[in-house]
Amino acid sequence: MRSVVLDTETTGMPVTDGHRIIEIGCVELEGRRLTGRHFHVYLRPDREIDEGAIAVHGITNEFVADKPRFKEIADEFYEFIHGAQLIIHNAAFDIGFIANEFALLGQSDRAEVSDYCSVLDTLLMARERHPGQRNNLDALCKRYGVDNSGRDLHGALLDAEILADVYLTMTGGQTHLSLAGDGGDGSGRQVPSPIRRLDAGRNLTRVIRASDEELAAHVARLAVIEKSAGAPSLWAQLEAPSES
Repeated sequence: MRSVVLDTETTGMPVTDGHRIIEIGCVELEGRRLTGRHFHVYLRPDREIDEGAIAVHGITNEFVADKPRFKEIADEFYEFIHGAQLIIHNAAFDIGFIANEFALLGQSDRAEVSDYCSVLDTLLMARERHPGQRNNLDALCKRYGVDNSGRDLHGALLDAEILADVYLTMTGGQTHLSLAGDGGDGSGRQVPSPIRRLDAGRNLTRVIRASDEELAAHVARLAVIEKSAGAPSLWAQLEAPSES
């Protein structure tokens, strides 16, 4: 399955107050492994960024003044996420802003993101697994041992990379996605080490088989269990010849 871990930064919230996206960050997973492909862009919102938002992500009005507008990257962004499973933390927020950006361009077919992508919300997943606990991204990093030491401020691409690590850890798969890794998947990231095989020359473990008396006692014990239960024992069912 092709998945895209996605995050955005905005001028503020809510989207109904006219706030806009100013950064999009995505990393691609294929078969639960990073492909090395990513999508990252800063955007000019044509409105002021709230001071409260700047305190969160550090992106200033001056920084985005010469950046492209969403309409200039809309096609490329659409092609990158089209048909993928989007993995987002608090998906309603990001999906709402993405839908708004496409709607402002008059692209109603692209505004309905769920029509061409499936969406997995890791916040809802975390709340199901850890009810009553803090489940923001920093809390999940601490809980799952994911390194977020470089996250002094929010950033869409950095947060997408961290979320990919958290998601794979939560769901029991590959867990180390360090950018500086020396792994061998061609993307500059670490991948799990090969399975260690047992040495063919090792000392073999001694096998002790049951004696005839012990086997007879075992059969007798199963008979007592079956009489008490009124049905064949599980052991007898497992030993019975397959009918398939």
